[in-house]
Amino acid sequence: MLKGQAQEPRVVVPRIAKYGIGQIVKHRFYPFRGVIYDVDPVFNNTDAWYNAIPAAMRPRKDQPFYHLYAENEKGPYEAYVSEQNLLPDSEGGAIKHPMIAQIFGEQIVEGCYRPRPQTIQKLFN
Repeated sequence: MLKGQAQEPRVVVPRIAKYGIGQIVKHRFYPFRGVIYDVDPVFNNTDAWYNAIPAAMRPRKDQPFYHLYAENEKGPYEAYVSEQNLLPDSEGGAIKHPMIAQIFGEQIVEGCYRPRPQTIQKLFN
């Protein structure tokens, strides 16, 4: 680029999410599992949250990030995880989080919870 020439703005093109709403996943490194209830096409959290991750493990921001109802040995909580740090869950069991019953049905089909009909209606109204 020539000196004094304006730089082209960098355009971030979101990738298509690999995982879907209701899918049960696990973290690649940490011992927890969760069910996805929302997806951001690219990072959409605070800089403080991002910078709290050790630099060696910090994920790229230009990938989908998932909101999870998660559980570990200490109990239920919510997590925000990059796509590169998730894997499909192979345990196949239910996730014990109180919000799941409000949004999803109890039955797990092919590793996914299905949203309740009233949840789908709220999304489209």
